[in-house]
Amino acid sequence: MNSKERCFVAIEGGKIDRVPVFPLLMRFASRRHSVTYRDYVTNGSVMAESQIRVTENFNVDAITGCSDAFRVSADLGGEMVYPLELPPYLSKPLITCESDFNRLRKPDYSSPRSRMNDRTRGVSEMVRNAGDHCFVLGWVDMPFAEACSVCGVSEFMMMLYTDPLLAHKILNFLTGIVIDFCLMQLDASAPMIGSGDAAASLISPELYREFALPYEQQVIEAVHSKGGLVKLHICGDTSSLLPYMVKSGADLYNVDHMVDLSEALETYNSHLKCTKGNINPVSAMLHATPEQCSEAARKCLLLAAEKRFMLSPGCEVPAEISDETFSAFCNSVLY
Repeated sequence: MNSKERCFVAIEGGKIDRVPVFPLLMRFASRRHSVTYRDYVTNGSVMAESQIRVTENFNVDAITGCSDAFRVSADLGGEMVYPLELPPYLSKPLITCESDFNRLRKPDYSSPRSRMNDRTRGVSEMVRNAGDHCFVLGWVDMPFAEACSVCGVSEFMMMLYTDPLLAHKILNFLTGIVIDFCLMQLDASAPMIGSGDAAASLISPELYREFALPYEQQVIEAVHSKGGLVKLHICGDTSSLLPYMVKSGADLYNVDHMVDLSEALETYNSHLKCTKGNINPVSAMLHATPEQCSEAARKCLLLAAEKRFMLSPGCEVPAEISDETFSAFCNSVLY
C-alpha cells in the first residue's frame, strides 16, 4: 500500500497497513529545500519542489500546495508585502466600505501574474512528479477566511454586527471565486482540496452557522460535484463548533491541539468522517526531544485506534524543529 492508497483508504474507513502521516508543512518545507519563504510563496515550482523534497527525506504520506492566505486578495488587486522569511500579507484592506466592494471584479485567473494561477501550477507539478504514490492536496481559504483577509480580521468581525447584509454580499462574491480556485486545482488533478477557515474559530457557534458554515457547504458541494474530496482545517479551539463543522460535508477534518481529540474523534467518526490531528506543534514538537515527540504522537494513535484517522500536529509544523524530532514524529506510526 503506497501513501496515496493509504490516505484514500483511511478516509473511506477501510483497512490500512498503518496510520497515514499528514503534517501541514510550509516554512519547514522551504527551509529544507534551502529557499527563502519569499521564493516559496511566489514561485509555484519552488513550492512543488520543496514539498516533494520532504517526501524524499521523511515518512510523510501527504503534501499540500499551501503557502499563505492571500492568493485571492492579491488577484483582486490588493497591494502585497512579501517578507523574506515570513508569509506575505496585504499592506492595507481591499474593502473598507460598500463602495470598495462594488468596485471589485472577478480576477483574471489566466494571467501569468495571477497568484491563484501560480499555486495551481505548483499543484500540477506536485501531482505530475509525486501524485502516483503520494497524496497531493490543493489549497484554498474558505470564504469567511477570505473575507477577513480582504477586509481585515477585526473590521470584518465588526461588520457581522454593524452591516451583516454587506458581510453576506462579500461572502457570496468570494464564494464564487473560492469555488473557481478549487476547480482550477481539481483540473490540475489534485484529488483533494485542503481548505482553511482559521478566523472561524474566533466566532460563536451562532455566528459560525450564519456567516461561515453555509459558504463552506457551497464550496464543498462544488468540489464533490466534480469528484474531489475536501479537508477542512480550522485553527484554534473549535470545541464549540464541532457539531456544526461536521455539517459542512468535508471528508477530512483537521483538529488543533486545543481541542480534545477524543471528543473530535467521536463527533467525526459517528458521521463516518476521518479526523486528523492533533499534537501540539510547539510543546510536543519544537520544544520536545525526539522521544517526547514520539510519545505525544503515540498517545494520539492510541486514542484513535480503530477509527478513521491520520496523524498530524494541530497546525503547521514549525520550521525550526530539528530533523531528528520531526523524524521521530513521522516514524511513530511504525511501532
